[in-house]
Amino acid sequence: MIKAGILGATGAVGQRFVQLLADHPWFEITSLAASERSAGKKYGEVAKWRLDTDLPESVRDIAVVSTRPEEVDADIVFSALPAEEALKIEEDFARAGFVVSSNASSHRMDEDVPLLIPEVNPEHLGLIEIQKKKRKWDGFIVTNPNCSTIMMVMTLKPLMGFGIESVHVATMQAVSGAGYEGVPSMAILDNVIPYIGGEEHKMETEPLKLLGEFDGKAVKNAKFWVSAACHRVPVMDGHTMSIWVRSKERPSAEEVKNAMLKFDPGLGDLPTSPKKALIVRDEPDRPQPRLDRNQGRGMSVSVGRIREGQDGAIQYVCMGHNTIRGAAGASILNAEVLKKKGYL
Repeated sequence: MIKAGILGATGAVGQRFVQLLADHPWFEITSLAASERSAGKKYGEVAKWRLDTDLPESVRDIAVVSTRPEEVDADIVFSALPAEEALKIEEDFARAGFVVSSNASSHRMDEDVPLLIPEVNPEHLGLIEIQKKKRKWDGFIVTNPNCSTIMMVMTLKPLMGFGIESVHVATMQAVSGAGYEGVPSMAILDNVIPYIGGEEHKMETEPLKLLGEFDGKAVKNAKFWVSAACHRVPVMDGHTMSIWVRSKERPSAEEVKNAMLKFDPGLGDLPTSPKKALIVRDEPDRPQPRLDRNQGRGMSVSVGRIREGQDGAIQYVCMGHNTIRGAAGASILNAEVLKKKGYL
């Protein structure tokens, strides 16, 4: 078993990491790190468990430590830290020889840090050796993208062969994406909030790196552009997106559907990988968060309403579980790929 630590273990995404790693066949939770006020106390005492499953007994009595490398006993750490804290702390861990699989946004766009979706761009792991050499680290950092970016890019990958020129996306994002206390109920009930700080910029920049080409030295961004509008809606879990894609080849809706149905990244031997990365639905009113977010144990992305729009564009709706596929599950799948390819 590979020893695993969780940074930011008491927060919403940290709890997802605990839930998903508690019975993992490859990783064993050996350290739970959080703020100084939680350090020294048992995890069961300080984690206000918010998930719909019981707190795993295997972690209840683990003593929480601070987010300092010398206090964490692990081979790999999964980071659920806030971005402003992760910026330095993740570097400290990589410098100390840890593998860091991060959900934080701090290092996603660093030139030498892989921004990874295993089904999309596993070749970008070639940046690891460049990162270690450049920064003189024994360890390294690998990141997963923004939650909404993951869902969208999973659907764009099989369409790259059509020559994507532009993407427009309007998101309807669940409140869990802001954390348990992130959006007051008085603000979101009976309401839609048409702004999520920093979200549109992430969705307009991260896909270009993810779908870019690694030439052995650096990633050259994809040549299309993305325009995003992001909205917070009164849904607990599951981000939904309406997407418009314009491509050089002007594929039909049927050609796009077939491309998505044939999409097979070949990761079926990884514990967290779903049987189907993309699930294409024919019903006129799907996907829906309440009905589809847990497909593939929360790791599948569901697509529906694929249709031909104006001026040769293709329109469709996609949806995925934001704290599993879009956060903790994504980081764990990244770690599984690292193990498979010999980096861990």
